[in-house]
Order: sequence, then C-alpha cells, then structure tokens
Amino acid sequence: MLFPKKVKHRKWQVGRKSEAQLLRPDTRGVTVAFGAYGLKATSPARVRSSQIEAARRVISRTLGKTGRVWIRIFPDRPMTKKAAETPMGKGKGDPDHFVFEVSPGRVLFEVDGVTETVAREAMRKATAKLPVKGRFVTREDTQA
Repeated sequence: MLFPKKVKHRKWQVGRKSEAQLLRPDTRGVTVAFGAYGLKATSPARVRSSQIEAARRVISRTLGKTGRVWIRIFPDRPMTKKAAETPMGKGKGDPDHFVFEVSPGRVLFEVDGVTETVAREAMRKATAKLPVKGRFVTREDTQA
C-alpha cells in the first residue's frame, strides 16, 4: 500500500469543505500525460491507499503482461481514528491510514500497451473499487 516515507506533521486538521468547494473541478492532473487511456474522476471523494491498491491490482490483472499502469494520485493525507469504546476527550486519535482528496476532473490512473476495449474494461473494474464516479478518457479527449 502507498504511504509517505516521512511526514512533516503526524496529524492534520480535519479540513471541512463546503459543497461548492468539493464540486469545484481540479486544475492540476487533468490530462492524460503518460499512457493512451485514463480514468478521470467525476465526483469528489477521499480515496484510501488500500482502495488505490485494490484498483491497481484489478487494472494490472485485466491488462495482462503487455499493459503498463501509471498511478497519478498519491495518498499523503493522514487520517486519525480513536480506539473502539474509548470515552470522549483525551485528545485526537492516532494516525490510522492515508488518503488522497480527489476533486472532479482529476486523472487517477493511466494505461498503455493494450487495445481500447481491454483498457475500457480495466477502468470499469477499477471504478468499482473506488469511492468516486469515473469516466474513461483517451489522450485525444484530454489534450484539447
């Protein structure tokens, strides 16, 4: 699973956002840069490192030996969790997992070396593993 080697701050603040801020489209990482096909997010969500790994596994399994996969997101935001049946108070919980905050328009995965039908099927399976709604894009679609 993906997680940072070193972090500046062990615990981050919650960072609540309004509905308008969540639905604001992303400006970085919105084009297919490495592969021929990609998976673009159409909804906002926090994607866990385990969900990214599950999607990566199903993509690489579907592509076979000839396909190449690029992961365009990295979970660097720590999320904390208090132990079960712990009383209120006594500070914030310990770091539990890492997430990446996805905004609409962000390219999550890219693939190359396979036909469009195989890539489309791989991205469909990967979307089922993720908490975001996504759509299949090609390099020509995003390089406008």
